[in-house]
Amino acid sequence: MFKQYTSYALGAFGHDAFYAALNTYFAMFVTSVLFVGQGAATDAKLASIVITMVMVIRLIEIAFDPMIGGVVDNTQTKMGKFKPWILWGAIISSVGLIVIFTSFFGLADSNTTLYFIIFAIVFVILDIFYSFKDIAFWSMLPALSVDSGVRNRFGTIARFGSTLGAQGVAIVIMPLVIFFSQTFSGTHGNTQTRAGWLGFAVVIGAVSLLGALATFFGTKEKSSLIRENTEKTRLRDVFKVLGENDQLMWLSLSYFLFALGYVVTNSLLVYYFRYVIGKPNEYSIVGVITAVLGVISVPLFPVLVRLVTRKGIYVGGIAMMIIGYILFMLSGTNVAMILIADAIFFFPYPMIFLAALMTITDSVEYGQWKNGVRNESVTLAVRPLIDKLAGAFSMGIVVLAAVNAGMTGNTKPSEISAHGLFIFHSFIFYIPLVLIAVAALIYQFKISLSEKRHAEIVKEIEAKLEAQEAKKEN
Repeated sequence: MFKQYTSYALGAFGHDAFYAALNTYFAMFVTSVLFVGQGAATDAKLASIVITMVMVIRLIEIAFDPMIGGVVDNTQTKMGKFKPWILWGAIISSVGLIVIFTSFFGLADSNTTLYFIIFAIVFVILDIFYSFKDIAFWSMLPALSVDSGVRNRFGTIARFGSTLGAQGVAIVIMPLVIFFSQTFSGTHGNTQTRAGWLGFAVVIGAVSLLGALATFFGTKEKSSLIRENTEKTRLRDVFKVLGENDQLMWLSLSYFLFALGYVVTNSLLVYYFRYVIGKPNEYSIVGVITAVLGVISVPLFPVLVRLVTRKGIYVGGIAMMIIGYILFMLSGTNVAMILIADAIFFFPYPMIFLAALMTITDSVEYGQWKNGVRNESVTLAVRPLIDKLAGAFSMGIVVLAAVNAGMTGNTKPSEISAHGLFIFHSFIFYIPLVLIAVAALIYQFKISLSEKRHAEIVKEIEAKLEAQEAKKEN
């Protein structure tokens, strides 16, 4: 079992390192070094076009995610239904990540129209295969066990790995970008170049692939009577399956608002250090702090969930994050205060994620109990879908905030106007705070699928299936 826990955690480590690079830092690559030198207005316009393309592609592709879940659910191979998609999804998406962190051999400078066309093609391919990998990886969770306790342990160790993966990127991004910039472009100091960002993307692509290989070779699906009660899901029935699961739908709305608020703040924080404080190198400290806090926070989840339940963790954790927001607003350019605020803001995040993940996972049996059909990947596709939806919107919001606040290219903190700072603070603090507060209210008053209720549902399903088996034998 230790091998499976470790292999799944390594997969989550690489998976979230990839997610962070794509959803948190790609926008900065586009606004800071991809389009530079054609005039501030033109550079901002070109960057906005790229990010708008990403948003549109993701929003269109996201509509197909439940169908991708249906394809995964209907997959039958000797390796199981998840591993082939994890492997090939990792290979193709990792290559795609590296490619989009380039100018396509200078086309971004010489022929922007052709650049946009090729970028769109590459990003579509990347996003489709990333979706297959993302859905297959997290859909494997209910296949590893039907016991909530074991699932909590798998989910906890996976979140431990994913937290280290995502926050590890925050630690290494600036050192890596600067190192590769100096190595391949001959720069000095903190100057960043396209070559530096490409080197960073190569490292993250390799980490993502190695993590997927660990999961591919080190995990095993468990067979059970409940899992055998699975029918092939017709594509036309996919959205019907989701729509009839009321707990899944309410959780989806709550988690989307929460994820959007968190990702926007987290993505804009690197801009805060570069364009407000003027100390981009110190952003790495954020990664160190959040990585350490993740190591502490994630293992606390199984303990706290027994004491205060998932609902207590989800709602109470958001209350703690709101305190972090308040401290952020009072910090100004004081680095120490900002780091303290970020620590309070981040600490409950991994546990809130786990509470949402476990609720979604348990909704597999809830849907089976309610509708008579088990849909693992279709149900679990909701969480990756929401994260990608939040990531797509946040990427657009980040560029909107950066452009309207004047935080592009080599702009210095002293050049940012008071109005620009107000716009930036609205996007990084005020709006996200409202979003996560609403998310907490929805979970508090609309989610009734507790750990106790799930255990009762599992017993009811098992008793029903055993009775059906006994009837067949007679």
